[in-house]
Amino acid sequence: MTSPTPTADDQASDMAILTFRRREFPVRAGQTVREAIVQCGLQPDDVLVTRNGELIDDTAMVQPGDRIKLLPTISGG
Repeated sequence: MTSPTPTADDQASDMAILTFRRREFPVRAGQTVREAIVQCGLQPDDVLVTRNGELIDDTAMVQPGDRIKLLPTISGG
């Protein structure tokens, strides 16, 4: 017996959005935020991560439907 082929709706429900500097990156849920950041071609150590307006650690798991905002860290002197 074969499994049903996932539909576009099924695949969309397993997705989340990372936003960095007004750019949105669709990522799959079920990975760490750090993995998702790297997948987007960004450096995890260069951003702070918020979900629902709260700062979270990059080891948190991306959940379906998440909208995660990445904020650039400011350095220099």
